[in-house]
Amino acid sequence: MSVLQTLREKAGWLVAVVIGVALLIFVVSDFFGSGGGSQRKARKYYEIAQIGGESVSYIEFDERLQHLIEIYRLSGTPNITEDMAENLRSQIWEQMVREKILNREFRKLGLEVSDDEVDALVLGDNKHPIVMQLFQDPQTGMFNESYLVNFLKQTEVDPSIKAYWLFFEDEIVTDRLNTKYNNLVAKGLHVTKQQAEFEHSLVSRSVDFTYIGKYYNSFPDSLVSVSTDEIRRYYNTRKEEYRRPALRSMEYVSFDVSPSEDDYQQALRWISERSVEFAETEEPVQYINLTADNRHTGFYLTADQLPDSIRDFALAGDRSAVYGPYLEDDTYKLARIIDIAERPDSVRARHILIAPGPEKTMAMARSEADSIMNVIRGGMMNFEVMAMIASEDQGSAQVGGDLGWFGEGMMVTPFNDACFSGRKGDMVLAETDFGVHIIEILDQSRRVRKYNIGFVDRQVIPGSATIQRIYGEASQFASGNPSYERFNQTVAEQGLNKRIATDISANQKDIAGLENARGLIMSLFQTEQGRIVLDFNQQAVIDLGDRYVVAYCTDVQEEGFAEIDDVASEIRFTLINRKKADLIAAELREKVNEGMTIEQIAGEMDLQIEESAGITFRSFSVQGMAGIEPALISAAVVSPEGEITGPVEGSTGVYLLTVNNATEVTAETAESVHERLSSMMQIRASYELFEALRKGAGIVDKRYRFF
Repeated sequence: MSVLQTLREKAGWLVAVVIGVALLIFVVSDFFGSGGGSQRKARKYYEIAQIGGESVSYIEFDERLQHLIEIYRLSGTPNITEDMAENLRSQIWEQMVREKILNREFRKLGLEVSDDEVDALVLGDNKHPIVMQLFQDPQTGMFNESYLVNFLKQTEVDPSIKAYWLFFEDEIVTDRLNTKYNNLVAKGLHVTKQQAEFEHSLVSRSVDFTYIGKYYNSFPDSLVSVSTDEIRRYYNTRKEEYRRPALRSMEYVSFDVSPSEDDYQQALRWISERSVEFAETEEPVQYINLTADNRHTGFYLTADQLPDSIRDFALAGDRSAVYGPYLEDDTYKLARIIDIAERPDSVRARHILIAPGPEKTMAMARSEADSIMNVIRGGMMNFEVMAMIASEDQGSAQVGGDLGWFGEGMMVTPFNDACFSGRKGDMVLAETDFGVHIIEILDQSRRVRKYNIGFVDRQVIPGSATIQRIYGEASQFASGNPSYERFNQTVAEQGLNKRIATDISANQKDIAGLENARGLIMSLFQTEQGRIVLDFNQQAVIDLGDRYVVAYCTDVQEEGFAEIDDVASEIRFTLINRKKADLIAAELREKVNEGMTIEQIAGEMDLQIEESAGITFRSFSVQGMAGIEPALISAAVVSPEGEITGPVEGSTGVYLLTVNNATEVTAETAESVHERLSSMMQIRASYELFEALRKGAGIVDKRYRFF
């Protein structure tokens, strides 16, 4: 039995997950009732999507999400922000869509990855790129077999390491299956000799031509008519072109939650009471960190860099004095000089970052940094080479760790202090949230007087009384306007600022002018047209943190095909142009049949003669009024010299043309064209095949109901 098969059989934690999910489903089923109908309702309620007719539950989705979050934590990312969580949700969604669609194809074709194949991809001579990347030696950047062997041994005794490995093993298997499938499809595709020759004939010819065009906008609409039946027939034959996404529109009134005068007075009283304490304390930095809204940064600034409000105070140089309180950006502040020193205006430095991770503690990072610094100081290897080999800051490692010149305050505090407190040529260690930095100060600009100013600050924020008052106003407005008509009437009577948001998609996160609006959007998509929007607690006042919103859903567009009435004007415009094209083409064809030249036709029909040069099949547009006209370009490239070609029906008019000169372009040989087409076909195969399968899967995305 293979080593990896043994690992899979020992994965007891998966059993625990399965049991946990089963218990959760049991509880949900019990909550909704024991009958089959109730269970179906519960499944429908927790359905997050349908993919290829298969229902996907929120429970299944969230289980995958939590597992991926755990993998990220094991990889050294303990804190998952909301933005990161959103990216992970999108990643899980795309992964599940691919799995649900492609696994069905794999089963049909009998594709699988055997245990022996997995062993070969992990332990064999041709290891999978994931393995090669995971087990690199940080000193050399090369794959280290011993790292892999030791890691696999640890999976037998450490459940977290086992879970971490099984995740990547699944990724290897999935990638191998996809590769087999894509190769199978790609091998069935072939570029024929005739295709290559035709493509070569197109790209190897450049033409200069003369053309005239009669444009649809110069032809009166009154000369053609379009019936309702014609519109219906056109719609029915091209219905797929009128598929629309789910969209909502709303009108709303916003009640901004901003501080009241009383809130300002409370903040001012609080800051004033701290003034004497701040002046008398012998540990001002500690006092700031324990008392103020924001911790002390410790950055030194020149007098010119200081805010105007405290510049004169700083220049006076009295370290026992306190300036303030004063108001700045809705924050009351007290200022005190912590230190005045002669420091470089800017510094140039390079560094080597040793970062902790799943297999490296901060203590281990310190020890490694000490060893590297001793190697550099001992002359066994220079700083630049060691940075390229060992630094985990890949952005600067490629240039020997060089960070260039930077001013004070541009780096995190410990790094900043090491660079601006030291001297040119110093090599020092600094610890930050990123890890341990070995820093060499390469150069410093002239020293100037700088000021380290400490601030005790208190931001003015709405108090509970203010929040309750504004919520009461919003609540009273909502309850007093139970209908859309009454809502508009009150807005007009009170002169309120009603705002409009249109074409909101189900998965939007924000609305122009409304941040953190995801909850509002989710609620909007549960609301019927003409109804007030209620949150998930059935409240009409939607809390967006810095404001309350009362909104009405004004328009609902469900996912699917647009109604024919909604696109009738668009279709009518298209059909009118088509009928104009027929009439113009008939007129031009008659002139050509009479033996007239392009110049004669232009004179008789009062059309402008245009010239275009150097046009190939890859050209994007032609010179002159025609502009972007693919049909005109295609016709010109394949037309013989000296003959009238056309009429050519384009997107904006109908054209006649004569090729004046054609030259051969030798940029590509027929063989290189064949290779290029074959390569493009191989690349397109996997993407376009999956997109076709995806389109045919009939995916119903209900994620907007849950997050």
